[in-house]
Amino acid sequence: MPDPLPWRPEFLAALRLLARVSEAMAARGLPRPVLVGGGAVEFYTGSAVMTGDIDVTSPVQPELEEELQRLGFVRPSGPGKATRGWVHPDLGLGFEVVGSSPMGGTPDPVRIRLINAPGADGALRILSLEDMIADRMGQYASGTAPDLLAQARQLADLYPELDLAYLEQRIRTETLGDHGIEDLRG
Repeated sequence: MPDPLPWRPEFLAALRLLARVSEAMAARGLPRPVLVGGGAVEFYTGSAVMTGDIDVTSPVQPELEEELQRLGFVRPSGPGKATRGWVHPDLGLGFEVVGSSPMGGTPDPVRIRLINAPGADGALRILSLEDMIADRMGQYASGTAPDLLAQARQLADLYPELDLAYLEQRIRTETLGDHGIEDLRG
């Protein structure tokens, strides 16, 4: 895990709020949300790759949204404010629930990590590094996000201790067999 010092202040603030939401969900006996997408990439790269929003998954979206509201999040409305997400008035990043499970439920749930949020009294769940690389490769392979191959490569370069067998299997799954680990070495 990167040293928390490289993370930009806005992202650290977002992680701390997500940890508070996560702890509130756990206190209610509900599953913690899982950080996915660009937020997970920013976490793993120590803000070398920055996101514009925090994407999470949760099988209990209404309850999660209740907790967001309790912490002061609002859903923007009005002309030019159409969004599916939530914004905290003190934070420059929005939060969005993008699904009920990470990557449609394809990752190994045991690999979803529980981490302590830097500078917070709480923990949050994050998609595994291997699954994040596979996600980036899947989006790249779809033809809709050619720039995500570079993100996948950057993540792989930062962490040499990857589970290569699992990573190969996940990339093959997400790219429908068209890509594998060899594509990360580019």
